[in-house]
Amino acid sequence: MFNFNLYDKNIKKVHFIGIGGVSMSGIAELLKFHNFDVSGSDRDDSDTLDHLRGLGIKISIGQKKENINNPDLIIYTDAILPDNEELIAAKNAGVPCVSRGVFLGALMRNYKYSIGVSGSHGKSTTTSMISKILVNSEVDPNILLGGKLDEIDGNVHCGKSDYLLTEACEFKANILNYYPSMAIILNIDEDHLDFYKDINHIVSTFIGYMKNLDENSKAVINIDDENCLPLLDHIKGEVLSFGIENEKAVYNIKNISFDEIGHPSFDIVSEKEGFGTQHFSLNIIGRYNIYNSAAAIIASFESGIDLETIKESMYEYKNLHRRMEVIGKYKDAIIMTDYGHHPVEIKATMSALAEHKKEKLVCVFQPHTYSRTKHLLNDFANSFYDCDEVIVTEIYAAREKFDPTIHSVDLVEKLRENGVNAIYLKTFEEAKDHIQNEVKNQDVVITTGCGNPDVLAKMIVE
Repeated sequence: MFNFNLYDKNIKKVHFIGIGGVSMSGIAELLKFHNFDVSGSDRDDSDTLDHLRGLGIKISIGQKKENINNPDLIIYTDAILPDNEELIAAKNAGVPCVSRGVFLGALMRNYKYSIGVSGSHGKSTTTSMISKILVNSEVDPNILLGGKLDEIDGNVHCGKSDYLLTEACEFKANILNYYPSMAIILNIDEDHLDFYKDINHIVSTFIGYMKNLDENSKAVINIDDENCLPLLDHIKGEVLSFGIENEKAVYNIKNISFDEIGHPSFDIVSEKEGFGTQHFSLNIIGRYNIYNSAAAIIASFESGIDLETIKESMYEYKNLHRRMEVIGKYKDAIIMTDYGHHPVEIKATMSALAEHKKEKLVCVFQPHTYSRTKHLLNDFANSFYDCDEVIVTEIYAAREKFDPTIHSVDLVEKLRENGVNAIYLKTFEEAKDHIQNEVKNQDVVITTGCGNPDVLAKMIVE
């Protein structure tokens, strides 16, 4: 097991390969806050890298062996391949090299109160909800987010307390490296099938994660999700289950209602001391956000935050950037963007928007990775029934090499077979022109995917 001590300066110089990623940049900023000599490289420049430069972090564009300047430790992102020039140079020089996931697990062990938020969907939203609550309390937390939150002016908050809040993603089984004092499991679904064999492989990995928790830990588990149920027998600490109208849950969500815009209100009932029956109201839409907010509420209460602060924070919460975010208007049509890239997420978002639309709902979907598109093609084809029109752009390859056996046109054909009005437009420029020509007043246009569909939304508005 790799160990890292924030306060033991045997390690002084830390170099990040792929520092521009949302998690990598957050960890880099946290280490800089603790006076480490931090440097990093990435393939392309970005606003994130400009921010890191402003903190005094040396950034190199392009990954070359010359960037390895006698560091004490190398941290590399999961997207880095074994043939990466910097990684090879570091290993040849005998520099310790660890993946982001391994390092994050070691970092967690520096904090008495570490909260890891896991799940196939809703990690960033739930983490940002807890962030809002902790920032509004007297706790001065350390936060590593998978998105940008206005309350912390970005994706990271460096505090002086013994609290660390972070997303705990299952990609490449990284959760097996984590040993938090509180683990939140929102749901378990088929995803990252370029790594996992099937859903059973994913569930068994989460079981392995639960075995990491010690007797003093707490596990906040959604027991409405059948894939979460096998985890319960492997938790040595306290199980804090939650569900909707679920009498077996320690925290039972009841009396759900929605206002005319779609904002939910609900009660949570529990026999836990000091809780009883509590009423909560949200200012964001989406039935799935009831689960996300319940997990945030439970985690915060179990971390000692008072209920009034929790209620006020949840009511004030306005969502992360790129989570059903309104970018602006074009011809009095609302232009939004979202991070949803999995069929379940997309279906839930489209359903929430369609419930309160006035005219057409148009979705521009940028598929993310060839493997996800290929393995979940039929599920994607069943995710857009609530849309009046679906535009599918080129697949965003991300970490993967070109796969000639899958194409965005394959998804368009499946959608049309299902009766969905769908077209393929390769580039953002084509999609922008089409939308600007066709959109009408009071239509809703949303771009979605975890590549860069927010760029298209901004192009439409501008």
